[in-house]
Amino acid sequence: MNCLRSSEQILMDEMVPSPESLATKDHTSSVRSSRAGEAGQKPDTGNIEEAESSLRESGCLNYEEARALLGRYEYQKGNIEAALHVFEGIDIASVTPKLKLALAERVQTQKKRSRSFSTPPLSINAVSLLLEAVFLKAKSLQALQRYKEAAQSCTVLLNILESSLPAGLPETFATDCKLQDTLNKAVELLPELCKLADAPRETIMSYRRALLHQWNLDIQTTAKIQKEFAIFLLYSGGESCPPNLQSQMDGSFVPRNNIEEAILLLMILLRKISLQRIEWDPSILDHLSYALSISGGLKTLASKVEELLPRTIDRQEMSLILALCYYGGGDDFTALNLLRKLLSSTEDHSCVPGLLLASKVCAENPDCASEGIIYAHKAIERLQERCSHLLGVANCVLGLSLTAHSRTVLTDSERVKIHSDALKSFESAGKLTKMSDTNVIYHLCLENAEQRKLDVAVHYANWFLKLEGGSTLKGSMLLARVLSAQKRFLDAETVINVALEQSGKWDHGALLRTKAKLQIAQGQVKNAIETYTQILAILQVQRRSFRLGEDLKEFGDHCRMLELETWLDLASIYIKLSQWRDAEKCLSKTEAISSYSACRLYTAGLLNQSKGLYKAALGDYSNALAVNPSHVRSLVSSAVVLRKIGKQSPAIIRSLLTEALSLDRMNASAWYNLGLLYKEGGLGSAAEAADCFEAAIILEETEPVEPFR
Repeated sequence: MNCLRSSEQILMDEMVPSPESLATKDHTSSVRSSRAGEAGQKPDTGNIEEAESSLRESGCLNYEEARALLGRYEYQKGNIEAALHVFEGIDIASVTPKLKLALAERVQTQKKRSRSFSTPPLSINAVSLLLEAVFLKAKSLQALQRYKEAAQSCTVLLNILESSLPAGLPETFATDCKLQDTLNKAVELLPELCKLADAPRETIMSYRRALLHQWNLDIQTTAKIQKEFAIFLLYSGGESCPPNLQSQMDGSFVPRNNIEEAILLLMILLRKISLQRIEWDPSILDHLSYALSISGGLKTLASKVEELLPRTIDRQEMSLILALCYYGGGDDFTALNLLRKLLSSTEDHSCVPGLLLASKVCAENPDCASEGIIYAHKAIERLQERCSHLLGVANCVLGLSLTAHSRTVLTDSERVKIHSDALKSFESAGKLTKMSDTNVIYHLCLENAEQRKLDVAVHYANWFLKLEGGSTLKGSMLLARVLSAQKRFLDAETVINVALEQSGKWDHGALLRTKAKLQIAQGQVKNAIETYTQILAILQVQRRSFRLGEDLKEFGDHCRMLELETWLDLASIYIKLSQWRDAEKCLSKTEAISSYSACRLYTAGLLNQSKGLYKAALGDYSNALAVNPSHVRSLVSSAVVLRKIGKQSPAIIRSLLTEALSLDRMNASAWYNLGLLYKEGGLGSAAEAADCFEAAIILEETEPVEPFR
């Protein structure tokens, strides 16, 4: 540019072979149009310095270099289209061999630490200038929304550098020119261009290329690419082929899918944070939390959070995250202890998220339910005149804790009061959340159903399905159970059939089991057996389709439990039909699944009881209670067998039945057998027996085919 300003026309002619050959001929109008704004814009002085350096080294500026300079000048002024026209005049294919040779010779010269006698075809500054022109061409195409062409231009740049410098760009290059800066920007830009071009496969390949090739990127740039790649893998919606990591050592972990690859990248980033190589970024933990939660790795997340340095994350936030991780991983005891420790401190005793989570955890354990009520009341007190939605959530967890606490109360009057308070809490939660929170609506339906307010329960179940778009498995099954309690078996079966049409094949198991029980209630035993056979067929296909690893353990446990319940349901059908051999075959199938299941031992007792083998049946029921002391059906059946044998005192039989009723007040069979005992054993008055029979009749009339919960 200094030469252009001077009067040395001979040197000018060497730099530019012909004025006609540059952009001055084809783009005069675009240059003129930009002159109005030239006064307020200051071109990069790097143009002048680089031109001077190139001139000193080679004595002239060739056609491509001149276009590169002019194109950059236009690009910096904001004349994108004019810059693109200039860049398109550069024949990059013809200069590529020179670029590769110049780069290779420069690396060899530096390795030998001596000057080579052969003159490189291009100076290193000329190489930097031309490659920057390729990059700016890609940026210009991006600005004009020509993303596919932009990605191709960027790929050309990286191909040249990758083939010329397989070991990466030497660190000394950065001191000589802007090549490393251009490379960093190009490596970052290519995946973004592929995303904009809607090419997910090419996006993933470009991200992997950026991370696996030795570009000598700085740690911040690498971390940024790793984070963006992980985000794309998690939320792009597609599934890519696993990476080919042949360079890895044998036995190294190779991700099998998008989620695993994203988790690996995010864990690497967390490790860098722990080593203080990069700054703390809370979004990394957010994305990792999501990835591990959907893949069943919450305990792994807990271990990664515990590895963070103390001042990296707030102590209160860390305690809450760890509690959520352990709670989601099924370790309620550890989660509750963490929350107790958090809430016992003076500054965190009123932490609303901690109070809500603690109350929810306590609600799932009747022994801690009273503690959960205290936490919920504290949360409600803190949320007064604040967020109405959170206040609604607090009322909801209060209702859950009250419902759980009612199972430990001995007197009927206190139990009725607690249930009434729980229903009021759920109703308050519904009003505060404007009847838009599906979790609140679901528990409103459940509480009304258990209190046998079935019309209200049906209303809330339909509202829940409406909020969920009509395609939720949980809502469909609850509605079907409430309808079955109203003895509307055909309507309930229709709900299940609609849910079967709208759900995936792997979700059909639980729906088909409910359908089979509805068919039994209608006397369609043959149809029910066929439905159970469908369940077993689905489970068999699932076993062949999946290799259940650690990440699918929860799904595998669910399948085994469903298979166990299906065989036991079939055994119960055959027992009622007095087909002993078929019932025994079904029971033998369950032994390999879970030989010490309380439900399996109970069904074996039913088989012996139906055969008249009362002592063997009593032994089976005793074994079932040894496995699960709260197994209500075994308590009731033990009382029935003891009453038939007649060798035990009525007081022992009554204690079994009253214990069963303390666990499940809605058990019609327990009320009926207690009424018989009062009538025959002389332990109670005729009025007490009548009350028991009346309760049994009312409960039987409103009994669902499956428990509401």
